[in-house]
Amino acid sequence: MNEKPSLLSRASAEIVDLHRFFVDWFDRASADRVDFSRFERVMGDGFCMVAPSGQVLDRKAVLDHIKASRATCDGDFAISIEDIRAGWQAGDTIVISYVEAQQRAGKHSRRRSSAVFTTSSSAPNGVEWRHLHETWLQMPEG
Repeated sequence: MNEKPSLLSRASAEIVDLHRFFVDWFDRASADRVDFSRFERVMGDGFCMVAPSGQVLDRKAVLDHIKASRATCDGDFAISIEDIRAGWQAGDTIVISYVEAQQRAGKHSRRRSSAVFTTSSSAPNGVEWRHLHETWLQMPEG
C-alpha cells in the first residue's frame, strides 16, 4: 500500500516548486512556456500576504502583481529555498518557515517566511497557500 506523503513533505515540495515557477515566470526566455493557472490554483481563497515592507496584500493583489511581473528578468534571476522547518500543525493545516534567497541583476537578498498551508485535492502538491508573512533578513543591495 502506498502511503500518502506527509503534510510537511507536500508543503515543502510546494514551497520549492512555487519558487521554481517564479523563476520561470519572471525570466523572459521561459515565461511563454509557463502556465499561470498553476499559481492561481495554489493561492487559496482568502489568501493574504504580509510583504517584507509590512504591506498587507490580498489574493487578488498578489495574483495581479505576479501576473504583471511576467518576463521582467533577462536570465538574471535565481531563488534558492533554505532551512525549511515545520511549525504548528493540526489536522490538515500546517505552518512552515523557510528562508528565501534571491539573486536579481547581481543583487542579493534574503527573507524569512512563515506560511500557512491547508490540504487541497486540486492543488499540484496537494496543499494550498492560505497566509504568507515575509521578513527581510538581507534587503536587496543598493
